[in-house]
Amino acid sequence: MLIPFHLLEADTLTRLIEDFVTRDGTDNGDETPLHTRIERVRHALDKGQAVIVFDPESQQCQLALRRDVPKEWLQELEE
Repeated sequence: MLIPFHLLEADTLTRLIEDFVTRDGTDNGDETPLHTRIERVRHALDKGQAVIVFDPESQQCQLALRRDVPKEWLQELEE
């Protein structure tokens, strides 16, 4: 299930993005400052290039590239 990012409270969205950009394996040796990585993700969400995926079974949220989610999920988001 996709969650429109604009429905999240600002603090919740910030924590979700921070969690994503600080996970093991996400920096790949990249020394870009944390605030820059956060802004890149915000920009990707704003442009529709990234989406928030919620798994009701595990109650977990994560970020994904739009191209990596099933097309039917995207259709539900746009309805």
